[in-house]
Amino acid sequence: MDALELLKTRKSISAPFLAEPAPGEAELAEMFTIASRVPDHGKLVPWRFIVFRGKARTEAGAALAALYRRHHPEADEKRLEEERQRLARAPLAVAVVSKAAPHPKIPEFEQLLSGANAAMNLELAAHALGYAAQWTTEWIAYDEEAGRILG
Repeated sequence: MDALELLKTRKSISAPFLAEPAPGEAELAEMFTIASRVPDHGKLVPWRFIVFRGKARTEAGAALAALYRRHHPEADEKRLEEERQRLARAPLAVAVVSKAAPHPKIPEFEQLLSGANAAMNLELAAHALGYAAQWTTEWIAYDEEAGRILG
């Protein structure tokens, strides 16, 4: 597939529709290399990729559900189960964690945009290798304790 076709045909697929097989370790390494080829003023690399596969998905999901319950004591069991299964809805989950740091020459928003570009390149790399993907944020993207749970 050429680059223009890749860009024209990429689309998000909802997590419940993502199915095995997930990318293997070699494919993930290639995807992370591609994802890292983004504008990065100052070469700060203000992002990280954290992989959740197998049991790690449900373990992180259990911790996220407990955190959600602390924030929302009124949450019913159905909602808590959704949180427990958040990372297990797909055969593989990758957290793209972007953290801007104060810098005298590089604004924090540029660092965050670099992380967003890394996430987009990760999706494009998945598509190029024949995998579907979905970029989702929701509350865990904005909660510091959730960020610590995810690593």
